[in-house]
Order: sequence, then C-alpha cells, then structure tokens
Amino acid sequence: MTVALWDDEFRRFLLEHKFGMDEVVTKLSILRDEFAHLHDYNPIETVSSRLKTHESLVEKIQRKGIDLDGPAAYDEVRRRVTDIAGVRVTCSFVSDVYQVFDLLTAQQDVRTVEVRDYIAQPKQNGYRSLHVLVEVPVFLSGGVVPVVVEVQLRTVAMDFWASLEHKIYYKYRREIPAELLDGLREAAETAFTLDTTMERLHQEVRGLDALPQAVLQKLRHDDDVPAEDLVESLRRMGDGRSGPRRH
Repeated sequence: MTVALWDDEFRRFLLEHKFGMDEVVTKLSILRDEFAHLHDYNPIETVSSRLKTHESLVEKIQRKGIDLDGPAAYDEVRRRVTDIAGVRVTCSFVSDVYQVFDLLTAQQDVRTVEVRDYIAQPKQNGYRSLHVLVEVPVFLSGGVVPVVVEVQLRTVAMDFWASLEHKIYYKYRREIPAELLDGLREAAETAFTLDTTMERLHQEVRGLDALPQAVLQKLRHDDDVPAEDLVESLRRMGDGRSGPRRH
C-alpha cells in the first residue's frame, strides 16, 4: 500500500470526517446553549472533539491490512475504521448521559449505527462510558456524504478516571504493574459510587415525586443494591426512557 499523506483523495477523506465531527459538535453545542438559556438545568458540562492525524490514520489502516490502492479502498476504511472522528461529552450525572444520548440520536438527520454501553456493562479494567457511532450527512459541493462519528458520553468522574488511565497506559507503554491495575479498578468503583451518590442527591433536589416507586425504593432505602441495577433504574428515569435505543 502506498499513501501520500497530502494526497488529494486522502486529504478529502479526512476533511469529510472533520466536517462530520463539526456537525455533531454543532448539534451538541446548540442543545447545551438551549438548556443554558431556556431551561433551569443543563445536562451538558463540556463538549470536545478530536480528529485522527494523517500519520495516525495511515498507521491504523496499515495495521488493519487495508490496501488504499484498491478501487473501493476508502469504503473499506469507512467500514473498518470507525474512530477517525471523535466527540466527547461530559455530564454531571449518569441520568444526564442517557438524556443527552436520547436528544442527539432522536434528531432526524442522525442515524445510530452502534451503541456500546460501558456504564451498564463496564470493561474489565473498570472503564465506564456510553459509546455511540452516529452517521450524519455532510453537504459538499459534489453532493451529500454520510460520515460516521464516534461519540463518547460520560460523567465528570468517569472522565477523570479515563484521563488517569490513559496517562498510566502511556507511561508504562501498556505493560502496567498488577498493583496499579488493581488500584485502577478500585478507583473506578470509587468513582462510580460517587456518581450514584451524587445522582441520589441530584434527584432529591429536583424532586423525587415524579419517579416511579420502584426506583424510589432503590435510591432511598437500598444502599446495597448492585451498581448495575442502579444504572438500569437511572436509564428508566424521568420521562420514561428505557435506555439507549438501538436504531
């Protein structure tokens, strides 16, 4: 495979993903501004984005064995490399994560490609986040191009843990001592305990009368309820949401 980093086709391919990423950021920024100015509560704390560099994308294409000289090479890249453009959303509370997910994926020009709920089912190392691949239309001079963007939604506590994990993995080049891995898993549980405690306080402040009685019992009286059950309850809060919809 031969790839010129500034080849026009390759540059256009990256730009398409940048435009798709910008489209998702705009949608989330509009939601954040709407809540800030027209509602009494804003579920979105921060929105950030990142686009793979030319070098990073070429390295991943090579690692996956994709030949860019083929006639449908870029279609293959689109299918097998789904993290070219990424958007990260941080929220204060777990219920906010699912609310923002619902608001984004309910928009008519957003198609949900895949959902991976690492909040309800965390990774073995303790990582928690809600990942969704969305496809948005990018309108270019030559026509409409559908672009897939990876969106990660998480609480501030989850984001803090993920940032620490990334620094540790970078320092030890993925060869992390066992005691540090144990410490990371323990920290992940501590962070999630904080999230569930803050969620309880948040719902108390906002008024628990609107919640189903089954959820009230879990939030008020059962301190030993498994975290997974709490997440499932939080996903059903408020307006009757049943968690991420797989479109």
